[in-house]
Amino acid sequence: MNEDDKNDLHRKLIEEVKSIKEKIITLGKMSKPIAPDNAIGRLTRMEAINAKSINDANIRTAKIRLMKLEKALEGINDPDFGICQLCEKKIPLKRLMIVPESNVCVQCLDSPGHYG
Repeated sequence: MNEDDKNDLHRKLIEEVKSIKEKIITLGKMSKPIAPDNAIGRLTRMEAINAKSINDANIRTAKIRLMKLEKALEGINDPDFGICQLCEKKIPLKRLMIVPESNVCVQCLDSPGHYG
């Protein structure tokens, strides 16, 4: 990967980290506990609890992705950055720009027995 590509990817990683952090804050605001004494009606209360569960799951997913993005950002200057951990071939820049935290190529990701 040349320096221009690396700089573009670095900017992309920073943008993604910022975006995920903002998403976590927004989801956190929407995921407040539902007070048992809240008189909102049984069905509306069940909907609110369900929405909170979905938001909590989205927060967990976003935090995992944030950790992967930050790890990629830290390792962008490592010589093995952008190399598939399974087949040791270069991960195409287009894939890294779409999923910058990628550590496997699409071929290995699609191979039987690999689950993400």
